[in-house]
Amino acid sequence: MQRRGLDQDGLMLREGSLTRVTAEYVPVVAAVREAVTAAFGPELLHSAYLYGSIPRGTAVAGRSDLDLLLALHREPTDADRAGADELLAALQARCPQLNGGGVLLFSTERLLSDLERYDLAWFLACLCTPLLGPDLAERLPRYRLDGVLARETNGDLADYLPRWRARAAAGAELTTLSRGAARKVVRTGFTLVMPRWQGWTSDLAESADVFAHYYPERGAQMRAAAGIARAGSPDPADLALLVDELGPWLATEYTAVHGVKTPRP
Repeated sequence: MQRRGLDQDGLMLREGSLTRVTAEYVPVVAAVREAVTAAFGPELLHSAYLYGSIPRGTAVAGRSDLDLLLALHREPTDADRAGADELLAALQARCPQLNGGGVLLFSTERLLSDLERYDLAWFLACLCTPLLGPDLAERLPRYRLDGVLARETNGDLADYLPRWRARAAAGAELTTLSRGAARKVVRTGFTLVMPRWQGWTSDLAESADVFAHYYPERGAQMRAAAGIARAGSPDPADLALLVDELGPWLATEYTAVHGVKTPRP
């Protein structure tokens, strides 16, 4: 399998760029820039970033969502989060290309903190594309695909399993729940083997294939999880695969190989 996403020194490259945005999404990006500027003024907003399929150039109209991260000068409040929800709703109404999405809010202090150096900071520096304001990545290190990065990005799967079970027991909509759970499981499976593979991909099908190369006995389950991750599943058996079969094994193996993610307050 072809390794990619690294420079000649083995350091991770940023995966997205505004130059990769397809013509269909260029007006969406312009609308996002305008809406963010109007909703979060310079007193509050430090910078804004896109991530996901739009800056990777793989977005599909009507199926892809909007993934946005806003770095604020202070810790976000409930009012800020409500404003982000309103922003997203307005953009969805304005842009038929979008199918849902999410807006992450963090303070610059947290994004630049030592605690987040190999989690949120790495995410911003390597998986987020600058849209507005000064790029915080210029104040962050370059990253290697090593065990520390693997531990701090996805060494918390065990914490998610009881939450998913509780949501299912409380009657959560299974298609949405299974899609989110599957994405977490597949990404965790990929980062488990990422230091050995020494390459980066955000493609879930490829992530499952890379994982299966190192754990062939679990390959069919991981590829099934990648299929669930695309659109979700209303079948309780598919959720059971994630939370009762593959997920627990993966959490145990991850801890054995990379350790447990540093606890957050």
